[in-house]
Amino acid sequence: MLNFNRMIDQNVLSSSELMKMEDKYGAHNYHPLEVVLSKGKGVYVWDVEGKQYFDFLSAYSAVNQGHCHPRIISALKDQAETLTLTSRAFYNDILGRYEKYMSEYFNYDKILPMNTGVEAVETALKLCRKWAYRKKGVAENQAKIIFASGNFHGRTMAVISASVDPSSRKGFGPFMPGYEIIEYNNIEEVKKAFQDPTVSGFIVEPIQGEAGVVVPDENYLSEVRRLCTENNVLFIADEVQTGIARTGKLLATCGNCSCTNNCENKPEVKPDILILGKALSGGVFPVSAVLADDEIMLCIQPGEHGSTFGGNPLACKVAMAALDVIKDENLSENANRLGIIFRNRMNGLIAKTDLVTLVRGKGLLNAIVINDTPESKTAWNICLALRDNGLLAKPTHGNIIRFAPPLVMTEDELNECCDII
Repeated sequence: MLNFNRMIDQNVLSSSELMKMEDKYGAHNYHPLEVVLSKGKGVYVWDVEGKQYFDFLSAYSAVNQGHCHPRIISALKDQAETLTLTSRAFYNDILGRYEKYMSEYFNYDKILPMNTGVEAVETALKLCRKWAYRKKGVAENQAKIIFASGNFHGRTMAVISASVDPSSRKGFGPFMPGYEIIEYNNIEEVKKAFQDPTVSGFIVEPIQGEAGVVVPDENYLSEVRRLCTENNVLFIADEVQTGIARTGKLLATCGNCSCTNNCENKPEVKPDILILGKALSGGVFPVSAVLADDEIMLCIQPGEHGSTFGGNPLACKVAMAALDVIKDENLSENANRLGIIFRNRMNGLIAKTDLVTLVRGKGLLNAIVINDTPESKTAWNICLALRDNGLLAKPTHGNIIRFAPPLVMTEDELNECCDII
């Protein structure tokens, strides 16, 4: 048994010792796959014993640009040696440049910079309520926000109040009022919910990642956009996981944005409020953002919302470098092309075995459904076998395996991963 009191160089600890250390000293709020990673580069990660793996999860799509991309790391190092944090008590020489960059990149008037994905979601919800009272004319404390069932927007009290997942909710009540949950991918339920004049916002993941990469009908998002416009309801898109080229476009709601890939002749589905995180920094630093036009964003005044670290110079420099990589390396196009190949390969697998019943997704956000109950260990055991063969993935919702490799992957590497699967 490991003696936790001995002083020892961390670099010589084994995977087993490090896992025991986490178990002893860390909270038990995660159930990781049993692999201890110590290095990453591009599409690969290595464990402490030196074994190499394909990363097919990308830190839940935070590492779209690949692990330790040299351009992003260079931006991090340069800024870290110059100025890291001032707080918003003062101006700094990077934030304004970043705000201009982001506004032009995604075609919104304003950005509100934050740190984590769930923090950005909370910001969007507050902004929606403030807009409801200042602009829509909803009576104070009556604004209602609609959520789609099966959502995952994070783990704070505000967003688990809109969850239907028992593991997110049980033992954490009472919950936030002013929310209504309707069925995802059901336009009729949207129409019904919007009959209530106090409804001020509809928040949705364009593709539900944590629910098992659930892709809506082709016209769902454009119909949501139309109904929001008709009923003076804000369309809020949580693109923390689906954004930044993951689904084969810059945004899964790609409409009026700077991305040129697959946008021709598409219906306008630009959200009123756009929520970004994860790959906004390439997985190098916590960076998130909420974007909206002036009519919405300027509803929040000084002192009404903020963050000590939000908009810090280090985060801004990293995010600009990360987005430059997305554009310069054509990662949206690569995700779109490789995603088609991956789903074709998986459909070939389905034709040969009864173990896999379905593959679904867009771009390089995909999942396979295992022919067993969500309570079974089948998907978990498959992920253990994948690990043993050099590929890392993780089940979601019991019998679904999500596959989301870095977008810098090549076709040869993708086919090697499909062979492993």
